[in-house]
Amino acid sequence: MKIKHVSISILALVAALSLSGCETTGSSPEVSGGNVKYGDSKAVETLTNEFGSTDLQTIAEAMSRSMVQSRVIIAGNRPLVTVSEVKNKTSEYIDTKSITDSIRAQLLKSGAVRFAVDIDAMKTQTDELMRQNNSGLYKKTTQKKVGNMQGADYRLEGNITSIVKRAGDVKDVYYKFSLQLVDIENGVIEWADEKDIRKTSGR
Repeated sequence: MKIKHVSISILALVAALSLSGCETTGSSPEVSGGNVKYGDSKAVETLTNEFGSTDLQTIAEAMSRSMVQSRVIIAGNRPLVTVSEVKNKTSEYIDTKSITDSIRAQLLKSGAVRFAVDIDAMKTQTDELMRQNNSGLYKKTTQKKVGNMQGADYRLEGNITSIVKRAGDVKDVYYKFSLQLVDIENGVIEWADEKDIRKTSGR
């Protein structure tokens, strides 16, 4: 009987060690089903001629590169910029905030520009200040004071338009993305640029 119990204990120990060995390999388990596959996020996307990921990346890279090379950015001491809504004047849904978010991220990485919170984020910013100062939940020494927010030097704004043409089985779509940097104090446009994209498809 003792031999039998010892054998069972050894088998249990081996199984436990085998399982722990699998867990410490560092590889994550793969859950799969259907035909889902990961692709290259930078690959050129040509599934349709509607606005897509490649167009977003192309515009963001072109605009951020142009702006960081502009006179006002090169001459300035990391100017403070706020982002206004980019108007979508096309006939299709385009998440323009995704475009400006990508442009802002690339400009921040350059270290040449700082960004103030935009209009959409302003309520969250003021709510946090009010909570710290008026709720009684925070130590006085750690409360962030009201009245110290910095006003932006420039406003980044723009629009995206499109022209769609059809001839037989051929569809041609032309996009134009325009962006400009406006001096908030005097209203002067200090920088502006455009990016064109044309996409043609056939049935």
